[in-house]
Amino acid sequence: MTTGQRDKPVAPRIKGWCPGAWRPMASGDGLLVRVRPPLGRLSRHQMLALCEAAETFGSDLIELTSRANLQLRGVSEASWPGLMDFLVEHGLVDPDPHSERRPQLLLAPDWQAGDATFEAVRLLEARLDELPALPAKWGLAIDAGAAPLLGEVSADLRIERSVEGTLLVRADGRELGTPVDSPAAAVELLVRLAHWFVDSGGREAGRMRRHTALLPAWAPAVMAPAEAGPRLALGPYLEGKGAWGRVVGLPFGRAPAAVLRAAIDSASVSAVRVTPWRRLLLEGEAPASVPGLLDDERDPRLGVDVCPGAPHCEQASVETLALAERLSGRIEGSVHVSGCAKGCARQAPADLCLSGRDWRFDLIVGGRADGRPVATGLDESEVLEMVSRRWVR
Repeated sequence: MTTGQRDKPVAPRIKGWCPGAWRPMASGDGLLVRVRPPLGRLSRHQMLALCEAAETFGSDLIELTSRANLQLRGVSEASWPGLMDFLVEHGLVDPDPHSERRPQLLLAPDWQAGDATFEAVRLLEARLDELPALPAKWGLAIDAGAAPLLGEVSADLRIERSVEGTLLVRADGRELGTPVDSPAAAVELLVRLAHWFVDSGGREAGRMRRHTALLPAWAPAVMAPAEAGPRLALGPYLEGKGAWGRVVGLPFGRAPAAVLRAAIDSASVSAVRVTPWRRLLLEGEAPASVPGLLDDERDPRLGVDVCPGAPHCEQASVETLALAERLSGRIEGSVHVSGCAKGCARQAPADLCLSGRDWRFDLIVGGRADGRPVATGLDESEVLEMVSRRWVR
């Protein structure tokens, strides 16, 4: 163990693209197959089909990602073609592989049919073929409710509300955006900005946040977004004056297929909406409690971000899940446990971050998984000892 020094950050091995269904990614426990729910929503039938797919073709686990995708682990190369046939049959994957090359669309999960978020998405979907060839990790956030919900979620262009209540198109990394007067105008500006990004050399930067070119004069950044709204809280979800559904949490963003099936089969759940916060919104009459899912906003596991770690991920040299469980509830503030310096589970800094390197942990305070550590070469017992001395509640 080495403490008190500032080692250079370890460069993570970035593959430059995100896994999909048509283009799965090899991991430590097999292929990782990722499903993008259309409009961030799966019908009851589709969710049950996804559970069946996880049990039949994968390792039984279903994970919810920080971009509100659902993914299956442990798929073999031999079983992948059958899985794809199954996913296409149940409308979980577009039969056209080209669809996965389009930017990820991330919706605020509280959208309602006919509202500004819904209208903007429908207009944008009709124009996706007009977008230029964009970097693989690009994403678009459609977040046009009264208060933005997706400000901390990775996206390159955003449609959201301004402090004055108008619609706003904002480039990621810029504090201000351009006000517009309708969903159609917002989509038009978003498409133009995507072309500007490419034409002004943005592909070299890869992401809008890293692109330093000045915004064009026809997209003046002059207005701030509205104050962010709260994440969907665990428990009953109310729309208007009545109960509309229930929000449940996935411990560390993952759950066995049988647990999710029980949440749907045991009640009149009509559909499932995904979120980027390890929570699902069950539409309809959901059970008050499901073993294996979180139903209490005070649950300490909600304060810990953790990736699958070894042996599930080939880039991780340390196991993460058991340590995350042991750290839950012991620390004031945010905690991030990462199997390597990529920090897939959390891009924002955490009060306490543990990053795997060479079968040991680096400890970073107030930073990301690729930040400068204050201690290196820690095994799990040494991590727990340091935490108990300095950060325990």
